[in-house]
Amino acid sequence: MNFDKVFSGFNISSMGLTYQRARMNTISENIANLETTRTSDGTVYKRKMAVPIFESDSGFLNFLRSSQSKLATSHGVHFPKGTPLSSSGVGFGEELITTVIEDESEPLTEYNPSHPDSDENGMVHKPNINLVSEMVEMISASRGFEANVVAINAAKAMAKESLEI
Repeated sequence: MNFDKVFSGFNISSMGLTYQRARMNTISENIANLETTRTSDGTVYKRKMAVPIFESDSGFLNFLRSSQSKLATSHGVHFPKGTPLSSSGVGFGEELITTVIEDESEPLTEYNPSHPDSDENGMVHKPNINLVSEMVEMISASRGFEANVVAINAAKAMAKESLEI
């Protein structure tokens, strides 16, 4: 009996749980820094996004591809040069690599000359984060997490039944 196939549902769902947890973490960080005008390095906080990438046994990264076989990303976001890819793998022939990238869009500006972080023109630069969009993404990540838990429970029930045969 090939146990890799019996337990593949656990593998797939655990990759989904890992990715949804990373999404929740980045969304939470974005919401917490909604009004952060200056980080420890003196720049405006940039919105972060978790991006899943799958690596197979061959070692080739399988990115999302467009119909012309060009690299494509969801949300039109591109990986900045030198972006480290941190691995959080789960085995069974495929590894999920979740990397966090920063949104390179321009920060929002607001006129507030009394703000301590305002520039010489009285403009304050704020993160380009939309609270409503972040909350929608959080609900989506939460539902994705719940769906993967349901899938794990179904895989567990099927594995249990297959062992009783």
